Amino acid sequence: MLDRHALGATVQRNCDIADARFARDYSMCTYLLKMREFYRWRQGYGLPDPLPADAMGHWIQNRECEWDAIEAQPFAKLRLNGKDHDPFDDGGINRILEPHGLVYSAGLGRFAQPHFFLGRLERCERRGDLTLYVAGEEYARDLTAPPGMARDGRLFVRRESLRRVLWLAVEEWRLRPRPGPMAWLVDHYGFDLAPEEALERMTGHELDALSLHEIGEARAGDLLGSAWGDALLRLSASKAELYARAARDHLADCLITLPALLEREDRASLHYYFANLQGIRREIFPAADIAYRRWVDEGGFTALRELLPAARAHWERVAGSFVPREGQSGEHALAVQRVLAGKCVL
Repeated sequence: MLDRHALGATVQRNCDIADARFARDYSMCTYLLKMREFYRWRQGYGLPDPLPADAMGHWIQNRECEWDAIEAQPFAKLRLNGKDHDPFDDGGINRILEPHGLVYSAGLGRFAQPHFFLGRLERCERRGDLTLYVAGEEYARDLTAPPGMARDGRLFVRRESLRRVLWLAVEEWRLRPRPGPMAWLVDHYGFDLAPEEALERMTGHELDALSLHEIGEARAGDLLGSAWGDALLRLSASKAELYARAARDHLADCLITLPALLEREDRASLHYYFANLQGIRREIFPAADIAYRRWVDEGGFTALRELLPAARAHWERVAGSFVPREGQSGEHALAVQRVLAGKCVL
């Protein structure tokens, strides 16, 4: 018999070690926001529930002391069926866990930060040569808890993490309401009337769009080749890595996500896509924002459809430029940043 609680404790320990090494690299504002939501999850509070400030403050202090004690420890192996498994062998581990209704993921995220996760397997689907795992309740997670991840033909989409991301986006908009895609979404789903029911509807709908993005990540990986991942690791913890990830995100969405949403004229997911187009991703793709505004003003999908062919070619070229060619100098990363400074204006 598989002991889910013991397995969850081991995975959570690895999550805690990863957090000990990387969590305090965030800006203070981002760090406190993530710790606030991590406290909510660890203590079992609901998303709308107010949090006790004093208790949370003490908890954060205790977490930081615990991190100091475990930061140098190695990641623990996962013991399954009497054998130890490398914690990054999520392919082999999931072959064992799937019949038990569990799903596990492990991989490297931004700045080469390890991410681990254990949850209830909601469903497993084959999408051609890809395997899509959809997770429900989360039993072990790290501070960041990315709602989607693609790795070696395996795609992981996490309902609970996506639900939290969507709620925070709505709450942020409510603090400073303004016209735009989030205003449309809040009205469309009825957040002002029944926020929790609206959140469930939005989560169910956006789960599919997130799956499309992860499929796009896998297809972008096929186009760029394994050397792209090696180049990304060499750029780790630099501003160039953020640009590289943004370029690949745009390539993934121009390959799969946006064509699929436009084919079925999915207005809700298109509005959320542009509401979520922020930071560097928004900065380097002004053509997308222009096309979105035309779509809103004109009502038809022509502007968005016309955007895709040139944008796909642009992002494939830019993302591919992060892979050093033979004889390229050590100024590669700076050269790529200058390329991206031109932006995708089309």
